[in-house]
Amino acid sequence: MSITPIIEYAFEKYAGQGISKQFRESEKQSDLYWLAHNALMRQEVIPPFGDDFLATLVEVEILGDDNPKA
Repeated sequence: MSITPIIEYAFEKYAGQGISKQFRESEKQSDLYWLAHNALMRQEVIPPFGDDFLATLVEVEILGDDNPKA
């Protein structure tokens, strides 16, 4: 799943700064989980963010995009 502009915008509103800066400076896994939740809820019906959603996760990882403008 790609981080689209709407997901990036939602994260910036949530975190108060850009994704890259937030992950570099804060390094909080909860930010990653929030980002995953926001992206998934735009594609399917999932539990609200919190314990019920986190219990559905096995692993969350960020993969680089070789061509981010594609």
